[in-house]
Amino acid sequence: MIKPNKKQSTTDCSRRNFMLKSSLFMGSGAILLSSLKQQVIAAPKILEVPIWSKSIGNPVLHHSYGLPSNFEHQVIRRKSNPDDAPVEYVPSLDQASRSFTPLADLRGVITPNGLFFERYHGGYPNIDPQKHKLIIHGLVKRNLEITVERLKRYPSINKIYFLECSGNSYSNWGENEGSSVQGIHGLVSCAQWTGVPLSLLFREAGIDLDKAKYVIAEGADAPSMARSIAITRALDDVFVAYAQNGEALRAEQGYPLRLIVPGCEGSINIKWLRRLEVTDTPLFSRNETSKYTDLLGNDMARNASLIMEAKSVIIAPSGGQILPEKGFYEIRGFAWSGRGSITAVDVSTDGGKNWQRANISSDIFPKAITEFTFPWQFTGEKAILISRAIDETGYVQPYTQQLLKSRGHNYGYHNNSMQAWEIETNGRVQNVII
Repeated sequence: MIKPNKKQSTTDCSRRNFMLKSSLFMGSGAILLSSLKQQVIAAPKILEVPIWSKSIGNPVLHHSYGLPSNFEHQVIRRKSNPDDAPVEYVPSLDQASRSFTPLADLRGVITPNGLFFERYHGGYPNIDPQKHKLIIHGLVKRNLEITVERLKRYPSINKIYFLECSGNSYSNWGENEGSSVQGIHGLVSCAQWTGVPLSLLFREAGIDLDKAKYVIAEGADAPSMARSIAITRALDDVFVAYAQNGEALRAEQGYPLRLIVPGCEGSINIKWLRRLEVTDTPLFSRNETSKYTDLLGNDMARNASLIMEAKSVIIAPSGGQILPEKGFYEIRGFAWSGRGSITAVDVSTDGGKNWQRANISSDIFPKAITEFTFPWQFTGEKAILISRAIDETGYVQPYTQQLLKSRGHNYGYHNNSMQAWEIETNGRVQNVII
């Protein structure tokens, strides 16, 4: 009996294994190629070259000023209308107008200049910056007349702050008369502002700190919009801005100069700024008495309620939208506070019965918009989505009914109550008040 050669046997086995593996690999490759071929045959459009790839695109400087894609034509500011605001809240003249930021279409915390909300009382002026001057006078050692060109030579700062009209969310005060997040809450936006600290300008003018109590800021618009600012606030973080998001202010945002009073209602951030008067008494202007004043239920009024309290709103899903199918959705929203930084945002999907902490998905800046997100599964059952903001002072955003109880139904300005969105079983989202 001949014994097999072990070495030869091992080699033969190795060759057989190699050939077997090769055949299996080639076979699986053939199967894979066959599978791919079937997929291509089944769905040939996957590999089709799209029409926009078959010709040369637009050249550099096709537009001298960059524009959004024409497929984003629906992302625009909108005027208030009876569908989104009470009839009495709609101005009779376009000159006394407002337009709303499309919050639901935004990503990130910076609002593009072309979508930043508008609010003015008599139209916006077309000011020649070569002829415009900022006057500083009153309780100062020397009056200053500062041209726009000269102001830009001063040491400047860049700060990210939100601006919010105190009438924002007015249409949701006790009545769910608004429909979309743009129509109800669109009078808020956020930008990076560039300008000169007011404290620096006052130092040059030499204000009388013993007598100075207020600063009267006045605009160059037709109504001469004017507001009083406490000197302590003016010397803190207030500044004169000449740029927004890296470019000169837009005309509707106060070109060529506007005041930025961080955390305070929009109307005190005087646009088209032409005059700063240092005084020992407030102005008690029309917009500090008959307007932007909070009437309470006890026949009293909140005096100088300038600060915009902590607030948040879910922007997606939000009113007017329709969820196309069941499944995963990322709830997105914005939060902000005039008293400082947002420290947390809670989200409820059952009308406030249970709360969970949301994810902060942006950098956090004081007195700026902060973005939050929350993972959620739409099961096809009815849901009520709410968010509540918490700021660094510990203040928690209240329910609408809480504010109504403490302030009465005559109130309307500075409405920072929680926004609730009800999602029907068919995916339709509508505004509700809780």
